[in-house]
Amino acid sequence: MSLTAQAVNVALAVLALWLLKKITEKKPLGRLIPGPKGWPIIGNLLDVPTEVEYKVFSQWKQKFGDLIQMTVLGQPIIIINSPQLATDILSKKSAIYSSRPHLTMACDLVGWKDVLVLLKYTDKFKACRRMLHTVIGTRASVDKFRDTLEEESALMLRRLLDEPEDFVGPVRKAVGVIILRISHGYRPKSENDNLVRIADEATDQLNVLLSPGLFAVDLLPFLRFIPEWFPGGGFHKIAREWRHTLFDLTDKSYEFVLEEMAKGTAVPNFVTNLLEGRKVTPDEEDEIKWAASSLYSGGADTPVSAMSSFLLAMTMYPEIQRRCQAELDSVVGKDKLPTFADRDSLPYLAAMLKEVIRWGPTTPLGAPHCVEQDDVHDGYFIPKGSIIMANIWHFLHDPEVYKDPMTFNPDRLIAQPGKHAEPDPFDVAFGYGRRACPGAQLAQSIMFIFAATVLSVFDINKVSINGVVQEPRNDFSSGVLVRPKPFKSALKPRSAKAEELIKLLDLPDY
Repeated sequence: MSLTAQAVNVALAVLALWLLKKITEKKPLGRLIPGPKGWPIIGNLLDVPTEVEYKVFSQWKQKFGDLIQMTVLGQPIIIINSPQLATDILSKKSAIYSSRPHLTMACDLVGWKDVLVLLKYTDKFKACRRMLHTVIGTRASVDKFRDTLEEESALMLRRLLDEPEDFVGPVRKAVGVIILRISHGYRPKSENDNLVRIADEATDQLNVLLSPGLFAVDLLPFLRFIPEWFPGGGFHKIAREWRHTLFDLTDKSYEFVLEEMAKGTAVPNFVTNLLEGRKVTPDEEDEIKWAASSLYSGGADTPVSAMSSFLLAMTMYPEIQRRCQAELDSVVGKDKLPTFADRDSLPYLAAMLKEVIRWGPTTPLGAPHCVEQDDVHDGYFIPKGSIIMANIWHFLHDPEVYKDPMTFNPDRLIAQPGKHAEPDPFDVAFGYGRRACPGAQLAQSIMFIFAATVLSVFDINKVSINGVVQEPRNDFSSGVLVRPKPFKSALKPRSAKAEELIKLLDLPDY
């Protein structure tokens, strides 16, 4: 069969699927949710924003309201533009709104189907979430890892001293090592450790896999059956290579723990906590292995994005940076680094970090939910299988809730005599219902210790090129996980004493 004939067959298959859907489509149980008018077969495919979609959906609220529906190739997608509606639907009805849309590329072809972020709402999901909650679900449980976080933040300072214009690299390395130490008790063996490299690659690949509409096979799952040599079949090669990376990470990190336990040298970690003193079945062992990988896949990149937003805010608003430093100097002094013991005595720093998340939320549309049965909410019909997304960016930039929302202002989150604080961004930024981020406390702790230690010893400055100051802008990327678009910034020790403090830190060499 010629390539042209096969392409015609694919097109006919798409048309047949659309006709079958129209024939078997059930009558709505309630009113249709408003949204842009679509076209036959493709629906709203041409209406889906390709840039800063969270801002576009926010603008659509003026025309369509708090609930907006699109249909793309037969798939209903519903956007929630009201935090109260998000609570009413995703939290109060979490029994039916806690599943995930199926991503053929990520789940079936690469193999990410067993990590928490992509698990359907099943017993396996519930078991994985319970396991993660015991380790990182509360501030008290995360506090057990204070020493790890403090040590890795200090190592980060040393790397930042060597590379003052590369902020993201040292931050990402520190976050990755923290996750591997918590999940598997693994310490890197060198600066360019192989397991850390594999973990970073797997996380980068997952972020690509989660990008909406990037792979046609996610929109048209039957495409998985076309051969690799067929036009458009190149995703098979990508899937094969990325599957190898994923299983390399999952298997090697788990085998490391088993070897350390056999030698009696394992340090306490997530996996040892679940294995020691009990005999596990092969199914339980598989659940533990993937739950440990869920820690990395779900927790490694979010703090990095948040700290990138922190860097942008401190560069754009030096007066706020100075206030944070003055508070640190007053509470901690200049002779040592801040620790978690200082956390509750630094209210302005805490407000600044919450404002970072409000101003530049790392997941502006949250993670997509999927409804498992037909539902009617406020008279509107929500069909089974609909993808539901909460527009967290809009919640945190609604001018009716936050005054002058595009401006970075930590004071808005601190109650004053005769003035209430504006709503806490952390209440919505980490998701809803049974799909709320289980690592929220860990992410907040990482943000605190990183920001506190960096500001205690470094000034964050704008960069001048040929005498011209480079002014960064409040400009963020698109996608599931966002961060500021590239901008210039440089770190400089606050004093000779601060530089000496970093150099004299007694730290492992990796």
